[in-house]
Formats: sequence, structure tokens, C-alpha cells
Amino acid sequence: MGEPRGFMKYARREVGHRPVAERVQDYREIDLPLTPEALREQAARCMNCGIPFCQGAGCPVVNFIPDFNELVYQGRWREACSLLHRTNNFPEITGRVCPAPCENSCTLNVNDDPVLIKHIEYQIVEKGFAEGWIVPEVPKVKTGKRVAVIGSGPAGLAAAQGLARAGHSVVVIEKDERPGGLLRYGIPDFKLAKEVIDRRLEQMKAEGVEFQCGVTAGEDLSVRYLRKRFDGLCLAMGAGQPRDLSVPGRGYDNVLFAMEYLTMQNKIGGQESLEGCNLVSAKDKVVIVIGGGDTGSDCVGTARRQGAKKIYQLEILPKPPEERPADTPWPLWPRIMRTSSSQEEGCERYWSVMTKKLSGADVHVAQLHGCEVEWVEGRKGWQVKEVPGTEFTLKADLVLLAMGFVHVTHAGLVDNLGLQLDGRGNVLVNNFQTSEPWVFAAGDAVRGASLVVHAIRSGQEAAAAMDRWLR
Repeated sequence: MGEPRGFMKYARREVGHRPVAERVQDYREIDLPLTPEALREQAARCMNCGIPFCQGAGCPVVNFIPDFNELVYQGRWREACSLLHRTNNFPEITGRVCPAPCENSCTLNVNDDPVLIKHIEYQIVEKGFAEGWIVPEVPKVKTGKRVAVIGSGPAGLAAAQGLARAGHSVVVIEKDERPGGLLRYGIPDFKLAKEVIDRRLEQMKAEGVEFQCGVTAGEDLSVRYLRKRFDGLCLAMGAGQPRDLSVPGRGYDNVLFAMEYLTMQNKIGGQESLEGCNLVSAKDKVVIVIGGGDTGSDCVGTARRQGAKKIYQLEILPKPPEERPADTPWPLWPRIMRTSSSQEEGCERYWSVMTKKLSGADVHVAQLHGCEVEWVEGRKGWQVKEVPGTEFTLKADLVLLAMGFVHVTHAGLVDNLGLQLDGRGNVLVNNFQTSEPWVFAAGDAVRGASLVVHAIRSGQEAAAAMDRWLR
């Protein structure tokens, strides 16, 4: 423990953001990092608990949180950076976009504000890059085995790095123009600048990882070719099948999946080719985002920066309570009301509402027709029931569907390999090994849509399992 009574002496200090009026004019990251002195005080709040729930119950990659807090307090930044990288391949990513379940599991969170763990992690890794402490870790011995990782999102990158450091020759096959997957094409620049991804990719390339982009495995590369060229595959394509909206009017041209919309903006920001994209802007439009999660929030922030006239965000679930409810006690992730930085920038939020139909003229949507709902618990679990007399209509120039993802895309490689699936449509694995022994799978392709930090952990574990099998 850096300072025995630090948690009593210092209050939690939140990370500031650039002013709304300024930040909505650009796509630069919005956080204002704390000073080293302020960060040392925040690290001093860690109580070094006998059972660190932040580390065990809260952190999927099991970061040594109390230890790096103490190292930061003592000014031993290089040791903190080394310790952080023992468990997390990409702390610069989780330090920006992770919802910080570690903080919700912090013992202080029982009756006080938790330690500022996420921002301390962010500052450690950024100092590591600035000081040149983060360097390639090239394996001393090569195994002679060739492995292909399909997909370059967080799970694929973590698996590729683990396999390369184990001495295998690794090729990452990515269908998009550049590697990064969800990190590059799904998360807006104002949350995760793309140079942050590129910086880590350079380290991986120096470690021997080869990237082949603009190539779709299962189409451009047949299963027969992959089997002949590689000793093993690791599937890390994510949960790419979005949940659709089955209502009249779904087929209008200006009704898009959220990822279609976000990908277009990220390609513009990265100055990539937009060939084949139906370029859509929210400028001067009334935008309706259906879905109240992180992806919906990203759509709100992007539409605001594009100059939307009005933004609505609709959620079918009830509005969460302001305080932690009894059904999610500490150290569980609390079901409470949250407001993202994008929502703070301006949108009108609705809860317990359902879309009934979309209407318009020619090929363009003009109105959304919905109603309020209530959730009723019956013999088959919770079910949605319409509330009579609550019908409403909203003007709409652009409707974005951000209702989550159902499972990995089956068409193409998964179908061609004939892999077994679980009841939810995810790839079925046993210790990350699929029904085809030479094929492994990791991340959302196995788990379903989840957090980036879960994907990183899954990629790490899949790489370890695959390494044991290859040897």
C-alpha cells in the first residue's frame, strides 16, 4: 500500500473532457489526462486489499492492479509498465474503451468512490510508449509451424501476438483494407485514435506477425488452400451478424445497421477507399438510433459531429435506477443509469419503447412509429407487453440499428469448414479447439458479442491452447 490512509485523505478525481462545444467540431480524443501529481494521489487511494476483487472478480485479463498502483505511487513507472504488459497485450486500448469492471469491483466501491484504475492503466502505457520502454519481443527460437489468424480485432491481435512470441510463423488475414477490426472500423476516433492501433501493430510486425489485408478467408482463400498452407487456423472474426429490426419499412435506403454507418466514418477519418460504401452523413438530419448500448452511443457521438439537427436514442429496456439495485450487489457489475460522453453532447433518450413500423416516401424513411412497453415476468421469463394508448410518431431522416449482434457470421468460412455451433449460433469449442482439430476459435466468435477486454483474454488463452496443440 503506497499510503496507508490514502483512501481517506484523497477523494476520487474524475478524468476531465474537452468542452462539448469544442470537441463536437472534430474527431480527436476527448479526455484530458490528469497530471502526474494528481495521478499519484489517485494511486494512493488503493488499499491493497487482502482479496483484490478488482483483479480477480473485476478484470478479465487479471491485471496486477494493486501492484501497479503502488509502483505508480512510488514513481517506478517502468516497472509498472512491465507488470501491466505481463497480463494485458493492449492496455492502451482497454485504458481508453473498457467500461472498467475492475472499478465496480473495487472494495472502496462498497460505500465510497472506487480507485481510478482505468486512467492509471492508460497513463502507465502512454508513458511506456513515450519513454521507449515498449519494444518488440522477438522469439529466440522458431518452431517451423505456420499459423493463420482470421480477423484482426482484439481477439485476433492478442492470439497472433501470443503465437508469434511462442515462435510460430503467424499470418493475420483481414477482409478490410487495414488491420484492427472493430477497434479500427467500429470505435470512433474520438474514443480511440487510429494511430494508437498503428503504434501497436508496428510492434507486432517487428515481432514477425504478417498482415494480409483485403483478403476474405473462405472466399478469396479456400479451405483447401488454408489447410495446405497452414498447420492451424485461429478464427477471430467476431460476432459479425447484427440483430435486425423486423418491422414494416425496414427496407428503406436510409435505415442502416450501426456498423455500416460507423465504418463509413472511420474510413473517411482514415482516408481509406469508400468504394462499395453507401456514403451517408447525418448533417442537418433528424437521426434516430435504435439501441441504448455502447454502439448506439458511438452513433450518437458520430452523428453529432457530422452536424445532425436532432438525435433520438430509443431503448426497449426500462430506464435503470440511479443507485445500485439489490439484484446486482457489489462486486457484480451494477445495473445503474449511465450517461456516456456522446450522450452528454446532445440526444433525447427514450426507455421502454418499441418500434412498430417505419414509413416514408419512395425509398426513404420519413417517420418512426412506436409505443411504450412494460416488462412482465411470466412462466417463460420476462416478456414485452405494449402499453395501450402510448403510440407515438417521430420524424426521421436517418435510422440507425444498434441492437447488438447475434453471433459470428456463418456464411463463408464457418460453413465451409463445417464447424459445429452452440445453441446461440457461436462456434462450439473445447478449450478453444473447434470440431475441426486444426481449427481454433477465440473472442466474440465463441462468446458472442462482449467487451474488448474479454476478447483480449480469449485471444491469449486460445494462443496458449493452440501452441500446446502445435507442439
